[in-house]
Amino acid sequence: MLFQLPKLPAEISVTHLNERLDTQKKKIKVIKPEQKFSLFKLIKSKKSAGKKSKERVFVLDFKGDVQASAVTSFREEITLIIATATAGKDRILLRLESPGGVVHGYGLAAAQVARLRDAGFHVTICVDKVAASGGYMMACVANEIIASPFAILGSIGVVAQIPNFNRLLKEKNVDFEQYTAGEYKRTVTVFGENTEEGKAKFKQELQETHELFKLFVEKYRPQLNVEQVATGEHWYGEQALGLKLVDQLQTSDTVLLNLMSEHDVYLLSTRTKPTLGEKLGLQAAQMADEVVPVVLNKLVDSVFKASQTKI
Repeated sequence: MLFQLPKLPAEISVTHLNERLDTQKKKIKVIKPEQKFSLFKLIKSKKSAGKKSKERVFVLDFKGDVQASAVTSFREEITLIIATATAGKDRILLRLESPGGVVHGYGLAAAQVARLRDAGFHVTICVDKVAASGGYMMACVANEIIASPFAILGSIGVVAQIPNFNRLLKEKNVDFEQYTAGEYKRTVTVFGENTEEGKAKFKQELQETHELFKLFVEKYRPQLNVEQVATGEHWYGEQALGLKLVDQLQTSDTVLLNLMSEHDVYLLSTRTKPTLGEKLGLQAAQMADEVVPVVLNKLVDSVFKASQTKI
């Protein structure tokens, strides 16, 4: 049996985006001598203004895959915000990117966003690229949705694809046997022969899931004509605005820059510490990246020199 070291706990880091922007601005700023006096006055006024209590905005990122695996760290970040931030004063901005995926994964992710609203926080979700299907299930929970002009939104529908190898097995004289307890424990199968009754039940379950999806969207976006948009289609930002799938058209960069003028903006990000084995693997990979090109270059160079005509 192989022995595996346990993964070390994840750690949440906090970045003050205002300070980071100021640092970057200082790096590229060229100050003329005649501007120094006015600049020092400006810095002094900003420092005194900074002593006043400013509203805070906490920024989260969710980049979703089919399994919505990012929800593992996402829920911890939200728990930290609820435990430390001030509801009704501090705001939340979530940069969301997801084409959707499994129902239970995105159902849990959407429920995490709902935790913030239930706790009294104003939630803004920014979609720069895509929030479709399960991604839109998350987005619709927000108080407001802001999308870039060509972001993809919608796809309020349910899909399931199942290959069936039953005819191939029959051709090869392979029997497939399946035993269940409960009439609908297995409606359709990959290897068995699917009955019309089983297919009908499976379609019914998909329809029920779709109805739940529509009710969920309608609950959080009552201004939306759900029947009009719950066709499984997707739309670009400009079209989505007309259909009330979103509230504004802007990139998250513009939204953040505007917020930083009046708010302290903090980015929360989660990093899982690598295990010793992973560290060694990363070091080995890094060494390979550095050493292999050098060796190959020397080998190619020696072959080239050997092939040259000598006099």
